[in-house]
Amino acid sequence: MNKGDKKDIRQLSLEELQEFFLSVGDKKFRAKQVYEWLWNKSLKNFDDMTNISLPTREMLKENFTINHVKVDLMQHSSDGTIKNAVKLFDDKIVESVLIPTSKRITACVSSQVGCSLDCNFCATARLKRMRNLNPDEIYDQVVAIKEEADTYFQRPLTNIVFMGMGEPLLNYANVIEAIDKITSPEGLGMAPRRITLSTVGIPKMIKKMADDEVKFNLAISLHSAINETRSRLMPINDKSPLEDLAEALKYWYSKTKSKVTYEYVIWDGVNDDEAHARALAKFCKHIPSKVNIIQYNPIDEGEFRQASQEAVDMYVRILESQGIIAKVRKSRGQDIDAACGQLANKNEVASI
Repeated sequence: MNKGDKKDIRQLSLEELQEFFLSVGDKKFRAKQVYEWLWNKSLKNFDDMTNISLPTREMLKENFTINHVKVDLMQHSSDGTIKNAVKLFDDKIVESVLIPTSKRITACVSSQVGCSLDCNFCATARLKRMRNLNPDEIYDQVVAIKEEADTYFQRPLTNIVFMGMGEPLLNYANVIEAIDKITSPEGLGMAPRRITLSTVGIPKMIKKMADDEVKFNLAISLHSAINETRSRLMPINDKSPLEDLAEALKYWYSKTKSKVTYEYVIWDGVNDDEAHARALAKFCKHIPSKVNIIQYNPIDEGEFRQASQEAVDMYVRILESQGIIAKVRKSRGQDIDAACGQLANKNEVASI
């Protein structure tokens, strides 16, 4: 994952950086200075490390590179949403989104180039998975949106959601390392409770997160609590049916005492009847949870269409009658294909 013969310096831990400086006859504390420039100040080049001597900066440039991402195309929605086409060091493209509301500014970031899960309603799934993102590439997406929040809204970034391209739990080690950098005082210093990881629900990885005692929030892309329907929507359900998912979530709650959010789209003629609503209410009883009913964002003229308002109201009524919190979320950024399920690099940068 290096450009040319030079290693990306951000692949080194602080300890490895200390070892490097000692090996070239420099002081150990120099590593901490460089590390702070890289992660706390999000520096993109060695020349700006002003408290590092010029000979040391030249030595770093001879040995290392900084493969920071580049926002090649920025699109602005009429509702304030910003979508970034982010070019990686190997010229592959991912997308990230800044979502502004009156109370918060959220960064929606990607964890993979493409996706391997083949969810039938999602545009990203059509790209197929090309590779995992490195921790620094995930971190850089957050930094870019943090800077855009300051520039365009004069407000700080408040939340991060791993709901962009890819399945975060299939790039677990890199995602966790990126979150460590984002939450560390030596990094961006954001609180873990302001981060939400969204997954289709891979039972063994949910259990691993619980064992690792992660502090961020968990969201499950559910969309049906009936196996037959969910398998039609999300083929991974054939390998990890709802029974296995429920078992993993019970383990998660027993370890973390953290409630789960279920993300749920209601489609016309797919899951818009009372049987599906009652199945969801029953599934929600496994552990403390809430439901976000998400507006569907069409990706073509295909089989999936947004359900009627009557169906949405019926879901909310049934869920609330069972004491389950249900929120209807309006999508943002639809006019620039930035809404949930629409990230598919449909722009000139990607086509080039």
